[in-house]
Order: sequence, then C-alpha cells, then structure tokens
Amino acid sequence: MKSFMKGAVLLTIAGFIVKLLSAVYRVPFQNLVGDQGFYIYQQVYPFVAIFGIWTSYGFAVAISKLLADTGKQSHGAILRIAVTYVAVISIIVFVLLFFGAELLAGWMGDLQLSQLLKVGAFSVLLMAPLAVLKGYFQSRNDMAPVAYAQVVEQGLRVAVILIGAWIVVSSGFSLYAAGQMAMLGAVAGGLGAAILLLLYFRNHSASLKQPTTTVGAWSIVKEMTAISISVSMSSLILVLFQLVDSFTVFRLLEESGMGRLVAMEQKGIYDRGQPLVQFGILIATSLTLAIVPLVARTSKKNSGRPAEMYARLAFRVSFLFAFAAAVGLTFVMPYVNETLFQTREQSFALIIFSWQIVWMSLLLIMTAMLHGLGKVRVPALLLVSGLVVKIIGNWLLLPIWGVSGAAIAGNIGLMIVVIGLLFYFKKVWPLTFAPLSYYGWLFGAAMAMSAVVLGWSILADNYLFNNLSSRFGALLTTATTIPLGALVFMALIGKSRIITEKEWYIIPFGRKLAGLQLAINSKKKGEMR
Repeated sequence: MKSFMKGAVLLTIAGFIVKLLSAVYRVPFQNLVGDQGFYIYQQVYPFVAIFGIWTSYGFAVAISKLLADTGKQSHGAILRIAVTYVAVISIIVFVLLFFGAELLAGWMGDLQLSQLLKVGAFSVLLMAPLAVLKGYFQSRNDMAPVAYAQVVEQGLRVAVILIGAWIVVSSGFSLYAAGQMAMLGAVAGGLGAAILLLLYFRNHSASLKQPTTTVGAWSIVKEMTAISISVSMSSLILVLFQLVDSFTVFRLLEESGMGRLVAMEQKGIYDRGQPLVQFGILIATSLTLAIVPLVARTSKKNSGRPAEMYARLAFRVSFLFAFAAAVGLTFVMPYVNETLFQTREQSFALIIFSWQIVWMSLLLIMTAMLHGLGKVRVPALLLVSGLVVKIIGNWLLLPIWGVSGAAIAGNIGLMIVVIGLLFYFKKVWPLTFAPLSYYGWLFGAAMAMSAVVLGWSILADNYLFNNLSSRFGALLTTATTIPLGALVFMALIGKSRIITEKEWYIIPFGRKLAGLQLAINSKKKGEMR
C-alpha cells in the first residue's frame, strides 16, 4: 500500500501539472492570435485530443490491467499484440485525418482548416509507443517514468505552441499558419515523451525477450478495446462536446445570417470557456487520480479505512470546490473575461458555460469510482446519451440564442449524465454521500461569498479602479475579488467542519486547509471561554 500510495501521489502531482498547463496555455495563446486564431485552433484540437486520450490514457490503463492480471510469461506476447493493435489503429486514424482533411474541413465549413488537420495527424503515429510503454510501467507500479513523460509531453507541447505562435504572428504569417504551429506542438510533445519512455525501457527490454507463453490475440484485443473505451469515456466527454461544437457552432451561426468573420470570432469567444472549465475541474481531477484508486483497493479489503469513507470524501470535496468555482465565476466573469482574454464580450454565455464545472466534477468522480467497482457499461451508455443530447441541443438552441444556446446544451447534456449516474450509483452502492447539513452549509457559504463578491466587485470596478485602463482595472478587480470570496467561503466551511481536519489530510494538498480549519475552530473555542 505504501508503494501504491507513493506512485499515486507522483501521478497526482504530474496529472495536476499537466491539467494546469492545459488550462493556462490557452490564455496567452488567445492573446497572441485573437478570437479568430483561437477559433482556428479549437476547431481542430478535439480531433487530435480524442485519439490521444483514448490511446495514451485508456489503452495504457487497459494494457496495465492485462499485464497485472497475467503471469510474467505472458507479458511479452501481450505487449507485442498491444503494440501491433494500437499501431494499426494509429495508422488508420492517420490516414483518415491526413487524406480526409479536406472532407472534414468542409463539414466544419472552413476548408482552410485542412492543413491543421494534416499536421495534427502526425501526432497520432506516436500513440502506439506512448500507450504501450505507459501501460507497461503502470503494471509494475513504476509510476515515475509515466509521470515524467506526462509532464515532458505537455511542457514541450505548450512551449512549441506559444513560441511558435509568437514567431508566426510577429513574422506576419496568417492565423492558419499559427494554428499549424500549434498542431505541431502535439507532435513535438508526443515525440519527447516517447523518447523519454524508451530510455527508461532500455533496462527492462531484456526480460521480455525470454520465452513466453502464447495468448489468444483476439481475446486480448477485445478486452483491451472494452477497457480502454470505458476507462477513457469520462475524460473524453468534454473533448467530444468540443468536437460537436467544431461541427455545429460556426456553421449554424453562419447559416443563421451572421457574417463569416463575426461567426469565427463568436466561436473563438465561446471557446474561452474551455480553459475556465478545465481549471475549475482541477480539484476533481486530482481527487480522481488520488482517492478513487483507494476506493477500488479498500473495497476489496476487510481491514483498514472503509471504502465508503473515501467515496464520500471524494464526492463532498469535489462538489464543494466545483460549486464554489461556478458560483464565484458567475459574479466575476466580466472581469475575469477581460483580464484573461482582453474583452468582456459574451460574458453571459461564459457564465452559463462555466457551470459545466459542477457537472464535470461530479461526472469524473462517479464514473471513476464506478469503474473501480467494475461497473463500466452503464456509465459509458449514459455518457453517450449526454453526447446525443448535446448534439440535439446545439441544433435546436444555437439558431435561437447563439453561443449561449450551445453553452446551455452542454450543461443539459452533462446534467442528464450526472443524474443518471447518481441513480445508478445508488443502485450499485446505496451510499449517502453527505448529510443535509452539508448541503445547507455549502449553499449558505456560497450565498455569503456571492454577496461579498458582488458588492466588492461593483465597488472596485465602478469606483476604486475606474480611473485606470479598462483591462488593468479588470485585473485588479479580479485579483482582489477572488481571494476575498475564497476567504469568506473557506472561513464558513472551516467553521462548519462539514469536512473534518482528518479528512482534509487525506486529500492532495489538504494540509493547509486542515491547518486553517483548526485555527478557525480553536479561535472560536477561545472566544467561548
């Protein structure tokens, strides 16, 4: 368990860094290329991201499980089947993206996107070594190579995207050329991670050259496919929603009578919501990586801390921070929008979009826990149903309300998935996640935070910082409002002790919050004396 926890902590930290970089880099990139350039990148990004998540995450977990469940004599044969299978899929996807680029770009309504698809297609070819090597190291509980590879991959990708975009834009090339450079970042990141993993693998390759027992290739392929899809579905859902938006938002805006350039910019503004949601679900992602494996392990043991404790804690902490983030963004969105993305345009649509933080956080936690219990089919079907709702919602609501309609459709789709998961979870594991007092304190703290945030932001924006430049004033309003709101919220949560100090210590980076809670309640006891 000690070794397992060490590996889990390492992967949690790496996962946090990767998700943080993924959320943060889009802000300077949008500032470099503007809303039209951001639209160009976001149109094509889902095509590469979907396959990357499925293989380097989903297949890695599947390979890890297959290796862990079989004897060492079979490992060589399983890895050879895995490499061949993922390589074949990679080549097929590469051919579809590269040679079908014009067709896909035409379906999106912008033929100039075809060059971006062709560049991005090359990153797909690196997925076989990435998936298999990550799976191999995970099966041995050797998480260091996997963690370092994730950070290297994302770090190189972000560096190439930002430096490349700056060079292209400052040299006077088109925004589509900047988009191609951004797609090249995915290739550079994948190549760097693959080289690093291969260097680590050199010391292990000799053991796999020993004689191995034969295994049924078809059964391995079937199991690998089923596990990889079920494991990666919850991580894929947000990217799949982006893919739906790539095919529908720009085209439907243009068909509704909006000018072509304006429609591109509106899609780019709408896509500002992506980094905000990604940043908002960082807590849920970290909890999924750190606590959910404990649920899977402790559910099979009769001694030690019960699995129910970890499950309740993961749900309560995830919902707490997600709800606080969504409520907070509702009141500071205009200032955050201008601070990060230069203008306050479509702040209302982004407010609606940001509520996906709540649904995504709960979705990630529950699907991961259900997977830990071996329940994967129903969650996968529910995620597919949510995707269908998103597609229908875009077609119905976009012509009426523009990008706000697309944001509403996303929320409805995710909400339906979460409601379905809650009912199914109760059926599989009749667990009460939290008492009513938890929700009472949570909503009370959110209301107090809202009052303080709204009052201070209006005062700061209209009186304190109104003589400054608009964006600098928005920056100061944001920089003062968010910490003030967080302080009020966490003070009330700490006073309530709806999450105990011992529970804070279990979660990643929870020591500081436990210390704050102890300080609040010790002060309260001192005053009572």
